[in-house]
Amino acid sequence: MTDPIADYLTRVRNAYLAGKKVVEIPSSKMKESITKILCEKGYILSYKVVEGEPFNTIKIALKYHPATKTPAIKKIERISRPGLRTYADVDNLPRVLNGLGIAILSTSKGVITDKEAKELNVGGEVLCYVY
Repeated sequence: MTDPIADYLTRVRNAYLAGKKVVEIPSSKMKESITKILCEKGYILSYKVVEGEPFNTIKIALKYHPATKTPAIKKIERISRPGLRTYADVDNLPRVLNGLGIAILSTSKGVITDKEAKELNVGGEVLCYVY
């Protein structure tokens, strides 16, 4: 696997499309940070890191609208990829859906959202857009 972040996003996207309640993903510190942001911003219900023998996994409980059963995440899209890294400085931070969505960035302060990066006055690699 050459791009574990793209694999993570694809597993979450496919689980939503299939109507699953829980998805299991191989764990890494970057994936745990992205999952924590998604949970804090209300895109997923909860998550748990499960210690395993060959490797740890992240169990993610997906969130759906109670009445219409539509997924909480409309689109989750990888921006920076191994073949073409995408960086943004403080002045050019992306705005997703005019501020309704979030961009997740990898910065010197850790993995944070675009709004937090603006507050901390840092730029970084744009990992993905979520809305």
